[in-house]
Amino acid sequence: MRFNTTPRIPQPDTLNHEGAAAYTLTPALELYAAVATAALQDQNYEKADTRLVRLRELVAKNDALFVARLAVYARERLYLRSVPLVLCVELARLHRGDNLVSRLVARVVQRADEITELLAYYAHANGRSGTKVLNRLSKQLQKGLAQSFNRFDGYQLAKYDRAGAVRLRDALFLVHPMPQNETQQALFNQLVAGTLPTPYTFETELSGLGQAEYATPAERTAAFRQKWEELIGSGKVGYMALLRNLRNILEAGVAPELVEQVCATLSDERAVARSKQLPFRFLAAYREVKALQTGVVPTLLGMLSLRPNPAVEVLAALETAISHSAANLRGFGHETRVVVACDVSGSMQHPISARSKVLHYDIGLVLGMLLQSRCQNVVTGMFGDTWKRLTLPRGPVLRNVEEFYKREGEVGYSTNGYLVIQDLRQRREVVDKVMLFTDCQLWNSHFNGSSVAQEWAEYRRTVAPNARLYLFDLAGHGTTPLQVYPEHGVALIAGWSDKIFDVLAALENGGSALTEIEAIDL
Repeated sequence: MRFNTTPRIPQPDTLNHEGAAAYTLTPALELYAAVATAALQDQNYEKADTRLVRLRELVAKNDALFVARLAVYARERLYLRSVPLVLCVELARLHRGDNLVSRLVARVVQRADEITELLAYYAHANGRSGTKVLNRLSKQLQKGLAQSFNRFDGYQLAKYDRAGAVRLRDALFLVHPMPQNETQQALFNQLVAGTLPTPYTFETELSGLGQAEYATPAERTAAFRQKWEELIGSGKVGYMALLRNLRNILEAGVAPELVEQVCATLSDERAVARSKQLPFRFLAAYREVKALQTGVVPTLLGMLSLRPNPAVEVLAALETAISHSAANLRGFGHETRVVVACDVSGSMQHPISARSKVLHYDIGLVLGMLLQSRCQNVVTGMFGDTWKRLTLPRGPVLRNVEEFYKREGEVGYSTNGYLVIQDLRQRREVVDKVMLFTDCQLWNSHFNGSSVAQEWAEYRRTVAPNARLYLFDLAGHGTTPLQVYPEHGVALIAGWSDKIFDVLAALENGGSALTEIEAIDL
């Protein structure tokens, strides 16, 4: 009998979008990956409608309780809004016999506008059109939405009572929530009559200024500066609003002490945690401020001042903010040897949504650099046609992302991920963890027969038998370049949130990507 033999490599059972041999995921893993990466917008390989059809099919293939837990996980851990509503509606179409759907809806709907979003998708999913798009509503959806209505006060109802195919007034008539007291009954009456007081928000305040007439551009600038100073000083501008308006705030020329206040809020660890921002949001803000910083010629007064450029202060605050995302990463001590490899192929250069400047490639870089910032012993690089190691300082996550971005053309735009592992094997370099940030649609453009699956099996056999490979799936297309088998040291993690690092912790403890989901109490 021979023991020291090459391990049998599971045979591929499908083709990926590049036409290369690939492996299908289990229905649970495929649904998890599709949900965790669902922008519900057209992508490089998959249209939005195609993704919705696939989600519907996958819901039908999975256990109802798992689907419900996944919806909660997506809303509460991954901070996604639209796709949990899709799961609620699709589960309501299939599941009967208990109150699982109503409990799920009541938990997932956390903003008043999600009531109307859910109903709009319900009409779409059921092919409804005309004047009665919402008749015959699922009873369980109705009960869950009624409970949701009871949680919102007048401010929330007024803020999200927006024009659309479904209005909150329509939803109120449809689900018939039972008011909990006379005050709430009065709010419902105001919603029906359209007399809810206009809420004090930065949008309504700035909208009024935008519609006013000014004698000179300087007068307009002064008005907006005064308004931003008032809004910031009030403390009523939320974290996301600050993040998305940093450029506007700086261009308005607000007072230095208020810039300090903005920076203090941005970099506050508890504020970051409460804000539930996806890491790439910090990159988008960083780039907007960076563009402003490089596009402004310093004034003589500013050059003579001892005070730092406010844009520099804001950039530093953003670095501090994103560093909080991976502050407690477990399983990566000083002795742990890690490779962080980012896919920069052509398909990764596609925006995550039609209105976003953020690319799948950016998400991989942000998550990769977050991980790199916490590792003591790390090799970092990017792969396309070739694989290239890059030496970057530990710490500045966003600045490192920008350095990566400047150099992505140096490796070409193919999908030769196998080169990452081949390089380790040829160097006979022992590492503990190999992290591939990719859309998993890999294909060997060198036509030499090598694959990620083959290289990984050979690397574990000849160099590092205890090494583990983590596929960070950033697109959720349902296939992988090698089989996800714990016994082969391969795991799948999907999503764009820093919560993927919680999955790493579960894997360290012998769990899987689904462990966090299956532990959710419903």
